[in-house]
Amino acid sequence: MAAVYSGISLKLKSKTTSWEDKLKLAHFAWISHQCFLPNKEQVLLDWARQSLVAFYKKKLELKEDIVERLWIYIDNILHSRKLQNLLKNGKTINLQISLVKIINERIAEFSLSGSQRNICAVLRCCQGILSTPALAVIYTAKQELMVALLSHLCWSACRQPEGAVVAQLFEVIHLALGHYLFIQQQQVNPRRAFGDVTAHLLQPGLVLRHLLSGGTWSQAGQGQLRQVLSRDIRSQIEAMLQGGVFQPELLSSYKEELLDQQQGDTKTGAMKNLLAPMDTVLTRLVDAGYCATSLHTSVVANSVALLYKLFLDSYFKEGNQLLCFQVLPRLFGCLKISHLQEEQRKALSTSDWTTELLVVEQLLNSVANNNIYNIAADRIRHEEIQFHFYRRVAELLINHAQAPIPAWFRCLKTLISLNHLILEPDLDDLLASAWIDAEVTEFRTKKAQEALIHTLFQTYAKLRQVPRLFEEVLGVICRPAAEALRQPMLASGPSTVLCACLLELPLSQILDTCSLVLEKFQSLVLPYLESDADMALKSLSLSSLLHCIMFNMRSLDSSTPLPIVRRTQCMMERMLRELVQPLLALLDPPGPELELWLQKVSDSALLLSYTWAQVDAMFSLNCSQYHSVSGALTGVALEILDLPSLLPGVETQHWKKIEKFTAQFNSLGRYCLEQLYLQKMKRTLMQTSFRSEEALQSLRCDAAFIIGSGRKNLNQRTTASWDSQVGTVSGLTYPVAHWHLIVSNLTILISYLCPDDVRYLASVLLRTLPMGRAQDGSIDEEPYITLQKISRAILNSPLFPEMQSLHSAFLMCLAARCSSILCSGAQRDSGLISQQLPWLFEKDHMIVAHWENRFAKVGPEGIEPRGEIAQNLLSLVKSDFPIQLEEEQLESILEFLEVMSTLQLDNLLPPYHVHYFLLLLSMAVTKLGCSCSSSLALKFLMTCYQLLGYLQRGKSVRSVFKIMYVSDIFEIVLTSLFRASSRFPLEMDDPAWLEFLQVIGTFLEELMQMLIQMKLSLVLNFRKITAFLSSSKAHMEAASGKQLENQNHQGRQLLLVSLTRLCHILGPFLKEQKLSQEAPAALAELLQQAVLQTGAVLQLCSVPGARGWCLPSVLISSVSMLLEADLGQHCGEGEANISQVTDGTLLSHAALYQGVYSQILLELPALAGHDQSFQAALQFLTLFFLAPELHPKKDSVFTSMFHSVRRVLADPEIPVQVTQDIEPHLGALFTRMLEVGTIEDLRLVMQCVLQGLDVSNMWEADVQAVVSAVTLLRLLLNCPLSGEKASLLWRACPQIVTALTLLNREACQEQPVSLTVVEPVLDVLAALLRQGEEAISNPHHVSLAFSILLTVPLDHLKPLEYGSVFPRLHNVLFSILQCHPKVMLKAIPSFLNSFNRLVFSVMREGRQKDKGSTDDLPMVLKCARLVERMYSHIAAQAEEFTVFSPFMVAQYVSEVQKVTLYPAVKSLLQEGIYLILDLCIEPDVQFLRASLQPGVRDIFKELYNDYLKYHKAKHEGEKRYTA
Repeated sequence: MAAVYSGISLKLKSKTTSWEDKLKLAHFAWISHQCFLPNKEQVLLDWARQSLVAFYKKKLELKEDIVERLWIYIDNILHSRKLQNLLKNGKTINLQISLVKIINERIAEFSLSGSQRNICAVLRCCQGILSTPALAVIYTAKQELMVALLSHLCWSACRQPEGAVVAQLFEVIHLALGHYLFIQQQQVNPRRAFGDVTAHLLQPGLVLRHLLSGGTWSQAGQGQLRQVLSRDIRSQIEAMLQGGVFQPELLSSYKEELLDQQQGDTKTGAMKNLLAPMDTVLTRLVDAGYCATSLHTSVVANSVALLYKLFLDSYFKEGNQLLCFQVLPRLFGCLKISHLQEEQRKALSTSDWTTELLVVEQLLNSVANNNIYNIAADRIRHEEIQFHFYRRVAELLINHAQAPIPAWFRCLKTLISLNHLILEPDLDDLLASAWIDAEVTEFRTKKAQEALIHTLFQTYAKLRQVPRLFEEVLGVICRPAAEALRQPMLASGPSTVLCACLLELPLSQILDTCSLVLEKFQSLVLPYLESDADMALKSLSLSSLLHCIMFNMRSLDSSTPLPIVRRTQCMMERMLRELVQPLLALLDPPGPELELWLQKVSDSALLLSYTWAQVDAMFSLNCSQYHSVSGALTGVALEILDLPSLLPGVETQHWKKIEKFTAQFNSLGRYCLEQLYLQKMKRTLMQTSFRSEEALQSLRCDAAFIIGSGRKNLNQRTTASWDSQVGTVSGLTYPVAHWHLIVSNLTILISYLCPDDVRYLASVLLRTLPMGRAQDGSIDEEPYITLQKISRAILNSPLFPEMQSLHSAFLMCLAARCSSILCSGAQRDSGLISQQLPWLFEKDHMIVAHWENRFAKVGPEGIEPRGEIAQNLLSLVKSDFPIQLEEEQLESILEFLEVMSTLQLDNLLPPYHVHYFLLLLSMAVTKLGCSCSSSLALKFLMTCYQLLGYLQRGKSVRSVFKIMYVSDIFEIVLTSLFRASSRFPLEMDDPAWLEFLQVIGTFLEELMQMLIQMKLSLVLNFRKITAFLSSSKAHMEAASGKQLENQNHQGRQLLLVSLTRLCHILGPFLKEQKLSQEAPAALAELLQQAVLQTGAVLQLCSVPGARGWCLPSVLISSVSMLLEADLGQHCGEGEANISQVTDGTLLSHAALYQGVYSQILLELPALAGHDQSFQAALQFLTLFFLAPELHPKKDSVFTSMFHSVRRVLADPEIPVQVTQDIEPHLGALFTRMLEVGTIEDLRLVMQCVLQGLDVSNMWEADVQAVVSAVTLLRLLLNCPLSGEKASLLWRACPQIVTALTLLNREACQEQPVSLTVVEPVLDVLAALLRQGEEAISNPHHVSLAFSILLTVPLDHLKPLEYGSVFPRLHNVLFSILQCHPKVMLKAIPSFLNSFNRLVFSVMREGRQKDKGSTDDLPMVLKCARLVERMYSHIAAQAEEFTVFSPFMVAQYVSEVQKVTLYPAVKSLLQEGIYLILDLCIEPDVQFLRASLQPGVRDIFKELYNDYLKYHKAKHEGEKRYTA
């Protein structure tokens, strides 16, 4: 065979052999073990290489597909496992340079022309070479080849369209960059490295980095991998630039170039010809030819920021600040904005401005963060070279203002932080362009503007030059300008910043500022106001500023120096006399036409009036030395003529004119007038005689004016939002501001409003509440106020119910809206309906007060009203209810019901309680039209009955039972539901229907519970309820044993729920209470009757094949309640005949109970996913277990139930979470079973548990069997066993612990770790250790727990898994410490090993990660708290652990020095280790200082110093006060 194949090399070289055959032969020769050629691998690779070289050198003509297949052949060889094994075994394979050159040529061709011929195979070959170290040496040995390859690869990526990028290209770039970085690090000639990077790699590298940063190829199809690869390549490019352009060896060259230093005495050598490296870099950077014009600006801008960062990273250190600055102007000069002239305002597009301003921001932040600019050093040593550059930047920014761009504001903010003098010459222009004249609308830009203004005020406050700043602000405001185009200067952001600054200023500066404002107002604005709209707008701006200053200054108080008080008083008098009164005097329009200037002057005058009145009142209250012009606020007896005026010195007649004038438009003036009236009310209330009739009349008039002022505006719907600043109140935002004023001061206003005004407020409140989807609208970026938010806030306020008149009016308003919708669905004459349902027509909230009296009179004088109302409702429900609601009406009424649900319905006064009960009951029994969907109808009925339930639990529930019997309500509700249920075409187990049944059952149960609690004619009501249920159509069907025609199964379920709830209430009541001789017998008879009825209905429902049969829902709970009632009668005390009947009843239902029992055992696993059904099933099984007369004679009930529970636990279809949820319910059943069961039953359980814990189950991958056995064991441990049963369990304990150890070891060896086994094992182990404190006698079995703890891995777990495993490990360790101290003493090293694993894992999880999310931090903190607690428990065992305390500290510091922890995690761990340091004596501390490694020793020193400073000092301080 060898002879046959030995001629292959000749055939490959033969010209007669076709290329198709040659490729087949070459492929066969490579893969065949029977082909023997000397140095076969090298021969075949050389043949393919020579063929390709000959083709590309035009010496050989080949078809395109043959060339492609040759490249693929080489690629297959390079990526083959065979070649990798040969290289690993030391065989040498030589790649010729010719192959590498043609690879480089093909990639260069691809980068230039974009031709993709064979490019995928070429890139794969290149990847194969670079990813194999033995082959990559051909590139790494010849640096020029690697540089050329890297340059071509980068250009290839940069010049490819987004969709046409080749998948392997970036992986090859990543590999090539890795190799080049290695070469660069080994390079001893810095000149060559610099030349390679600047000549070949700088431009393509910067373009590629820019494109990757912009996410150009982020959608290339590999998702997260692509992002990681992109980030890695960007990092490699940065490392390449830093290693080539900014090498440490080039520092002297940069100094020569940038600092003009002649290094004549330094060694030159290889560096002597390398001049101006920065010029070389910048020349290459700004060269226009290397990328598209559209990209050039952004590439240069982003590169400028990068190059400056890399320069600082390489060369910044103390003493190099000037050098690092000198780079800045050169880099800044590369940006387009640096060449703009003042007149070139539109030379750049917005996107270019944004890009370049972001770069300028980064440059300035680098200067600030690295302390490159030292003001004193720059002025003294360097002739302010830096200052002049920053001034040039500042002038550029201010001359070309870009207010829509957030970065523009941030650049100015950084310049102010560097030195306020940089911007001071242009302070007025800065204030104009960045604040007063700026048009800022976007949220992020507003935040940037706010930060700039904050820095500005903060800086001038530190300099104590705030008045100087305000002088500039006033100068800008008073400049000639188109005032109408200016935005309000004190919107939310600037106003908040100004407030924060003013609070910190001394009063002297505030008064200086106020005086400045007054002077400017008087001299520049006031004389020119008349008929000048621009001046009027300036007056409003100045008024807003003065308002903001005065409202946010610190108040005068008793500690204020007297000169300041007197100066303040003079300022206030001057303001009133020289500013406020002259402005008010202008408000006397000659004709009916209102000009704009007059409106703005009125806004300004009234804003200043309100400001003056409010501040004057504040000063008067807080400072006894301040004497107000308006007189004392308190302690004066009121005469009718001495009522407080709105403002001193202004006649009442003039105020009337102003009010009339202001009422004509919605503006700031009207809002301020309302504030003045509110201030007047407060001044009146502070008088000693405010209860006089005159004062009360004045208060009522003032309150009426405030409410009436904006009445017309609140009736119009508006969606405007307001930022809660007075200066931004306008015609659009006035309704919001007005409503906010009223709601904020309701506690003052409400007592003085007439009933009509109260009703009006209630209607506005209801109308402006967010309804339906509006409540879930998107959250605004800015927290502005709207009508809806204000109304929602008052509805949710705890003060709302306390404002009784408004609360009552709102209740009646809400009831009236619901009633009007109900009446709109009337199908009869409204007069007749008003007689039958009078509560729907009660419009006045005062009438409701008479309800209680109207229905309270019971006796021979008239008809008993309880019967009258109930009979009316019942007759309407039985016949044809006169109101029918369609879908649209139902949706509207549901919105109001949602509002109703937010009210405290259980806390209503009796008349409102009655009204709402009747209203909700009327809704619940209303007929629903065909247009209403089943889901909407169910939601409506559920809401009604839930609200009726709230009322039923209310404090005034007795008032309802004064007008209606409980039995009548019961009958009305069920009659209505029986009729309505036929319209619900739902499945029996539809979740919505089951929820509805639950709501109805709860309502009926609570209704009957109230009947018992209040002892309201028990026999009479229960007899009527039982009789009604007996007469229902569904019951008649059950009694006859036949299914009647047209019977709906929902009705049958409703009847079943009603009957079972009746049994559920009556049974326990009869068992607990002993009534009179007559009552118990009657009620017992009624219970017996109810039980029989329930049994009959259940028998019908459970007929096999009946459509009503629905085991997993209503039937189970109903059967459980019936069985409970049956057993209650059977076990209760009573007459002999009753007992006999009861026994007979129990046995008569035996077939039913046994059938349900069998069905539940069969379906129990299926029920596990339905919590309610599963609970009911387990309750039934518990009750069935306690009734031995029902047990089947053939099988053991204990065994059947136990195996059914095992099936549930072993079912793989049931999720782990569901198993955990149902475990408590299974535990209750299990406890009862073991209480009654025999020792043999327990032995069966133990046998099954031990079988499940056998490690062979893990080997057979039967994890569910293991988990079910562990769960059973946990249930068993939770059962209170005693005597022989307990001893049986603990005798098996050694076997159990050993089995758990083996199971845990197997589970931890799996990859990934089988936490479904590990976690339950740890839970059970902790329970065993806790409960076996007395029972586990052999210490070896306790010490096995340590092997389990040390086996569980804590690394490579996901955060959620770690958060689940850690507490369980801690729990086991704590159980050993607390319950088995003797064992722990003998195994302290094992204990500490286990504990240290926990500590170190917390350090690992709590370390600060690079750009990592802190979402997992709460979980780590929880684990750190457990560690701290364990440290405290260890410290409490001082005697045992004293010897080990220095070793614990040593291990702690050795581990903590490896990571940087989050401060919160570090704090908790330190608090723990401080407790261990308490155990260390002085020799221990000396030992640690001597024995620890140098780095660790520093950490210990810092830790010990903190311990002495914070912990020990505090501890000893506490000891001083301890007896």
